[in-house]
Amino acid sequence: MAGNHIEDLKELFRRWSGEEGIEIEKLPQAGSYRQYYRIFGHWRQAIGVYSPEKQENAAFLSFTKHFLQKGLPVAEIYAEDASKDIYLLSDLGTESLLDLLERDDPEKRPSENTRNLYRQTVAILPEFQVVAGKDINYSCCYPVQQFDERSMHWDLNYFKYFFLRLLQIPFDEYALENDFEQLTHYLLQADDRFFMYRDFQARNIMINEGNPYFIDYQGGRRGPLQYDLASLLFQVKANLPYDFRDELLHWYLENVNRYTKVDEKEFITKYNAFVLIRLLQVMGAYGFRGYYERRPHFLQSIPFAIDNVRWFLQNVSLQPSLPTLHAVLDQLAGLEIKSPVAVQYQGLTININSFSFKKVPPPDYSGNGGGFTFDCRALPNPGRYEHYKTLTGKDQVVIQFLEREPAVAKYLQHVFRIVEQSVLEYQNRGFRNLQVNFGCTGGQHRSVYCAEKLAHYLEERYSVNIQLNHTQLATTGQYGTNSDE
Repeated sequence: MAGNHIEDLKELFRRWSGEEGIEIEKLPQAGSYRQYYRIFGHWRQAIGVYSPEKQENAAFLSFTKHFLQKGLPVAEIYAEDASKDIYLLSDLGTESLLDLLERDDPEKRPSENTRNLYRQTVAILPEFQVVAGKDINYSCCYPVQQFDERSMHWDLNYFKYFFLRLLQIPFDEYALENDFEQLTHYLLQADDRFFMYRDFQARNIMINEGNPYFIDYQGGRRGPLQYDLASLLFQVKANLPYDFRDELLHWYLENVNRYTKVDEKEFITKYNAFVLIRLLQVMGAYGFRGYYERRPHFLQSIPFAIDNVRWFLQNVSLQPSLPTLHAVLDQLAGLEIKSPVAVQYQGLTININSFSFKKVPPPDYSGNGGGFTFDCRALPNPGRYEHYKTLTGKDQVVIQFLEREPAVAKYLQHVFRIVEQSVLEYQNRGFRNLQVNFGCTGGQHRSVYCAEKLAHYLEERYSVNIQLNHTQLATTGQYGTNSDE
């Protein structure tokens, strides 16, 4: 059965569009096991989704139809085949709010444009929770219809067993369970008559034509207002400035009061408790995906989670009193960079570089030799157009230019397959280093874009350490680093 769903998606695309899918690009997986594909025909394109979780598919499709009826910004459903666990959606592009945030200047992060998109996102959130939540079909929710006591205990145990245990943090299990019961009892007092998105974070907010669109709400259920806001503002990888989080909290309160009246003081007190349980859930997820599954993306996020814990302990009085949990969090807050949080990576390191053919390719400092140098000069060149000349392959308009060109997607598919063969063999043989270079005329547009795409592709699929260098964009040294991480 492996791989059959690709042919099924192509057939569904043909039935919907009336043309053959001439290219199909597998998209990176994040924290789920669903598989996404970008399918190109001669004139039309779509996102194809395959997931064997029939109930989850039914929840997503039901929610999407409801949100579309309410005029909310989500992807359109083009076609579906429940018997084969597949469906087609409109393509919302490649840039998430998190991508935009991560490209901002670190010294000025987030930019005013990114801040405005966060403000738009927070203003729209109550429409999902309150407006759509009034008459949404909760009977289709998967795995549960409500964020109830059992759901909270799942999250707390996730933290206990996949974070504390794996980091070997000592704790009194009986006393910690007492604190968990106290915390859940307190959280259950919050008004829970609303739709809870469950995974409301910047990675699940796509920016399409300058506006936010929303994805990945298939885990939604009935629940309190505070949880989703806590998920967005305390998303670990986003690492938003704390004063901006406070601004967004009050902006949310201003907007949610247009739809349902809330007691702001009580809301904020409960909100802090939901920040806490969300932080614990996220650390459990990072422990499972990072320490257990050995996925580097999640390991790299753990220090940011610890920073959030430190801030929480310094700025929030735990309610109710949770002495054992507080002691555990104190231990986590005391972890330094050289603690188990900063796992020393001993596997394969892939050095990916972009460069200009006007200069020599970057040397291999590892001593391993070999690897690949790909010539991007046969690809369509945005640098020929005046309005792209000062931009780079990291800018969204350049990305959109290149993604409109079928030759670029085809080129990258071949690159991915060639490099993957070496990655798999190098891992099997215990090699430590592989270098991949992309060159173009100026080292500014095509090579940068291709290097970024390969880095993202490999990071999401393999337990490897990615070192991404854009030699013509670097500000220090002949071959300085301009890495997204």
